[in-house]
Amino acid sequence: MAEARSRGPAARPLSPHLQIYRWPITMGTSILHRMTGMGLAFGTLILAWWLVAASMGPEAYAMFESSAFHWFGRLVLFGFTVALVFHALNGVRHLFWDVGYGFKLSTANATGIVVYIVTLALTVLIWIVAYRSMGGW
Repeated sequence: MAEARSRGPAARPLSPHLQIYRWPITMGTSILHRMTGMGLAFGTLILAWWLVAASMGPEAYAMFESSAFHWFGRLVLFGFTVALVFHALNGVRHLFWDVGYGFKLSTANATGIVVYIVTLALTVLIWIVAYRSMGGW
């Protein structure tokens, strides 16, 4: 715990407060990588539900379909897609780090921004292709 120094009338913390501290890009990608990993664990349960429903016949699959095509179900599936794409792209970035490339601060920041942008673009592209394949749009 940071102790306050008593210099003058206002005691100041030893470390920056969260309201004034600017998170580095690499910190954001690291935290999101962990969060998307947990999201993918949850998404695997949805994938298992889909496979079990498909194997149990039309009634069970219809129940899954009605849940998946509900607005909340689509929101969950969109989140799963974002998590999957981000985790995969950031995982490739980590593979480059494992062999010693991309540690320079400017490179790490640039690749972090690229991961964010490509994640959004690829997720939207996946959903456009999915809707078109279902006859939408």
